[in-house]
Amino acid sequence: MDVFKRISVKQAQQLCAEGAVMVDIRDPESFANGHPVGAIHLDNHSLADFIAQADLDKPTIVVCYHGHSSQSAAAYLHSQDFSDLYSMDGGFEEWRHLLPELVEREG
Repeated sequence: MDVFKRISVKQAQQLCAEGAVMVDIRDPESFANGHPVGAIHLDNHSLADFIAQADLDKPTIVVCYHGHSSQSAAAYLHSQDFSDLYSMDGGFEEWRHLLPELVEREG
């Protein structure tokens, strides 16, 4: 059984509209320069707090640059008892290309 599902940008957008949590695992500077609207930045410093406060059964979508690192991160979250995980194929680069109106910046 797969521990997470790979989904497209459009599928991720739909899941977010239905209340899924989106976590962006890119570096802080890249996140600040642009990320999917509503995404939570997740890194080694915020990971423990995120896991402690998360609803482990809520759909959670992991986003990285191009959709590769997010697969490892989703597998790790599964090991932390998250039950409904997704890795977004194409990553933020594809999100930015397909949904520029749904990109926000910090500050």
